[in-house]
Amino acid sequence: MIDGSILRNLSVGELVKKAVANREVTVSKSGALVVYTGKYTGRSPNDKFIVDSPTVHEKINWGKINLPISANNFEKLHTKIAKFFSQQKEIYLVDCLVGAQKQYQLKLRVYCQYAYQALFATHLFRQPEKKHLTNFEPDLTLYCAPSVQADPKTDGTNSETFIVLDPAEKKIIIGGSKYAGEIKKSVFTYMNYLLPQRQVFPMHCSANVDDHGNTALFFGLSGTGKTTLSADPKRRLIGDDEHGWSSLGIFNFEGGCYAKCIRINKQSEPQIWAAIHRKGSLTENVVLKSDNSFDFDSDQFTENTRAVYPLTFINNSLASGVGRHPKYVIFLTADASGVLPPVAHLTLNQAAYHFLSGYTSKLAGTERGIKEPKPTFSAYFGAPFMPLKPMVYLNLLKKYLKKHETRVFLVNTGWTGGPYGIGSRISIKVTRKIIEEILSGQLNETAYRHDKIFNLYVPENVGGVDKKILEPSLLWNNKDDYLKMATKLSKLFIDNMKQYPSVYQSIINSGPNL
Repeated sequence: MIDGSILRNLSVGELVKKAVANREVTVSKSGALVVYTGKYTGRSPNDKFIVDSPTVHEKINWGKINLPISANNFEKLHTKIAKFFSQQKEIYLVDCLVGAQKQYQLKLRVYCQYAYQALFATHLFRQPEKKHLTNFEPDLTLYCAPSVQADPKTDGTNSETFIVLDPAEKKIIIGGSKYAGEIKKSVFTYMNYLLPQRQVFPMHCSANVDDHGNTALFFGLSGTGKTTLSADPKRRLIGDDEHGWSSLGIFNFEGGCYAKCIRINKQSEPQIWAAIHRKGSLTENVVLKSDNSFDFDSDQFTENTRAVYPLTFINNSLASGVGRHPKYVIFLTADASGVLPPVAHLTLNQAAYHFLSGYTSKLAGTERGIKEPKPTFSAYFGAPFMPLKPMVYLNLLKKYLKKHETRVFLVNTGWTGGPYGIGSRISIKVTRKIIEEILSGQLNETAYRHDKIFNLYVPENVGGVDKKILEPSLLWNNKDDYLKMATKLSKLFIDNMKQYPSVYQSIINSGPNL
């Protein structure tokens, strides 16, 4: 790369001007930016690879998620990107930090083809003090050039798109996709590789804290409500997606939020709404009306419309990005079959079971080809980003939950009264009330019934919530249809767990039992 072509650590204002001048983005009525990412409006899971080298081979959980690629093919792709960057008049460099606890902080350098990508990285990752930029030496380097495409015949890829992590060389290369989420998730994957080796539990979760310092974690895949539910005006936001749990407590990996904004409205999500509309925010694939205001209800380009903004755009966010050991952990699922109860308390073994199951319904748009919800099991509520073997993450979860006597709840934000297309989605108002009752400690005192099909303990009363909602079968028109669907889902849970033969029988027995 030609050093003179590198624009280093530009300010948000400078990056906005560059993105507008280069016609990479459109300016909305509020001043927030919109970028349209073309063919790729979500992650490309089949195009993500890890370099299979001797130092990492035995550590990685190889399979359909963690695909191997040779060091030779990585080098060919890396050379393509390096050659491309060397021919550009301008490229953008961002030096940033990942991880709010200094003991586990990663220095990240990102090279970007586009100004909007540099703006994304500037918003999303934590920013070093200016005095630390002079002699910044990265621990991880990421190169992102959407214009560079792979040749599957010669480069060992599955398509023209590639997202490749080389843990041994501490490099990430991304080509063929303008979707900025690939930057975020590839760095997250590296952290999830690195931290367990230091006995830190990496988590795909959001986190917030009350005025007394009580921390709560919200695990869940995209579309289950992590960002929405953690942005609570009554609590302070630590972070919306990626955290570590160390002996010192909780810490956010990021300095910003990457929120889904399809069908968002000001009444139900006021903080996120306000953040998206601020000047400097960057949205992806959101439709603009004739007056250049946002049309959040439109899925013209994708259901997976997104917005990235710094945590400071959330008024009551916690700048430090750290919190105490959590008092409550909430596993979020969006069950499109309409049979899971909206809330259940989990024992330690049940928590281990549902953490390893990571059940939800994959929602439209979050990945290529997903048009309507479909049941999926993603271990740890984030398997695509967890490269190590399952027991590594499971043992860390059990270790920290047990040591700090953290209470765990399963909360369903999906459908009730029938499956997707027949029933209706549980309202955000009801879910927020359930979360409020959990975090206030009210559900620690109430009576519970045992759901025999799913082997779950469901509260008989939740303040402010209709009792019928707590018993899903009562809202179905046909009880036989409910039983068939519940039995079908239970079998999916049981079949999914067969891939983990080394898991203790006590954990297996804590799941659905037909």
